[in-house]
Amino acid sequence: MKIVKHIANLGYGSRKQVMAMFREGRVADAAGEVLYADDPVDHAAIRIDGEPLDPPPGLTLMLHKPVGYTCSTKDAGRLIYDLLPPRFRLRSPLLSSVGRLDRDTSGLLLMTDDGALLHRIVSPKSKLPKVYEATLAQDLRGDEAALFASGTLMLDGEDKPLLPAQLEALSPRQARLTLHEGRYHQARRMFAAAGNHVAALHRSRIGGLAQGDLPAGEWRILGEQDLRVLFGAF
Repeated sequence: MKIVKHIANLGYGSRKQVMAMFREGRVADAAGEVLYADDPVDHAAIRIDGEPLDPPPGLTLMLHKPVGYTCSTKDAGRLIYDLLPPRFRLRSPLLSSVGRLDRDTSGLLLMTDDGALLHRIVSPKSKLPKVYEATLAQDLRGDEAALFASGTLMLDGEDKPLLPAQLEALSPRQARLTLHEGRYHQARRMFAAAGNHVAALHRSRIGGLAQGDLPAGEWRILGEQDLRVLFGAF
C-alpha cells in the first residue's frame, strides 16, 4: 500500500491533506530525514511532526466506558469516540465497538478494526462470559440465583429461554452477574423479570480479560498476550 493511502487510512486526513503534509516536510523517518510520497518505508519508521504513527490496522483496545457515553459514531450527545484520539474515528477499516454497553452502563468495552476478531469475540461459539456488577433498587429476594441458573427464564417479548447465568449476591442490593450470551439490555431485563430494577450497572470482565485499575474514560491498546488472556481460561 502506498504511504499516502496508508497514512490517510489511519485518519490523519484525506489523501489530498496527507500529500500537503509531505509538501510541507512534516513527514519524516525515525532519523528525521524528510520523506517523499513515493518513498518505500515501513510503518514503524514514519514520523509525522516528529511523532510515530498511530498503530496500523489490526488495532484492538480496551476502554473503561463511563456512564453517559453512547456506543455509536452518529448519535447525538457524548460518544465513546470522544474519549479516543480524534483520528481513531476516521480510520479505515473502521474502529468499532465489540458489542455495546448502553448509555447508562459503565465498564469494560472492547474496540477493534479487525473484523475477524470482532466476529470471534461476539460469536456464541466463543462462549466468552461477561461479568457485570449490579446495584439494585430493592433487596434481593434470595431466589434470583436459582432462577437465573435454571435455563428456563424467558424475557418479555422473547420466545427462547435464556442460557443459564450465575448470580453472586455481594450485599442485599448488590450482585455480580455472569452472562454467556448478549441479548438486548439482558442484565437489566433479567432483574426486571425477577421483580427488581437495576439502579447502576458496570461490566468488569469479558472472558479472561478484566478492566482492572483502568480509570473511567481511559483506554489502552491490547497486545497478543491480552488476547490470549481474553480467550484463555476464565
